[in-house]
Amino acid sequence: MTFQQITVLPFQAQHISIINKTNERFPIIGRLVPSLMHGVWSFQEELYEQTTYTKFLDDTLPWHDYIENNDKAIFLAFINGEYVGQIRLIKDWNKFCYIENIAVCEKFRQNGVGKVLFAKAEDWALSAGLHGISLEAQDDNLLACRFYVKQGMELGGVDSLKHAFNPNIDKTLYWYKVF
Repeated sequence: MTFQQITVLPFQAQHISIINKTNERFPIIGRLVPSLMHGVWSFQEELYEQTTYTKFLDDTLPWHDYIENNDKAIFLAFINGEYVGQIRLIKDWNKFCYIENIAVCEKFRQNGVGKVLFAKAEDWALSAGLHGISLEAQDDNLLACRFYVKQGMELGGVDSLKHAFNPNIDKTLYWYKVF
């Protein structure tokens, strides 16, 4: 499926009722195995024998806080008027644009929607004078990690305790793109 036009719009009050539509299942095909050597992170992929699927809980945030706010924003992607993706951003304390969430509806993945949303995040961060982009991902979300690498992000850190009480997640990975 190829689409001609992806339109990105800033989040508005009328979008609150649809914001969680992009929260659909995603495949878990393996995990990223990080390694630190001489202060430099590298990684390998470990593929699982079977693909499983998972889904995040719907977000319940004070959505109005993201509307016309210089310190946070949400951008929505539409194809032919249909809402298909979102990226949620905040200005972090370290002068990075922190991506709180990026999500694309399952049937629209692999069609450039995520790439367009990531480019919008870069534009927003650059126009705000920020130093780069950061986000965190779980080590078992291998497809997301591959996407971040394709967008020019690099692994900058690992936390083995953040999800200590979740038996499915071994490590939290911190990704960065420095401008």
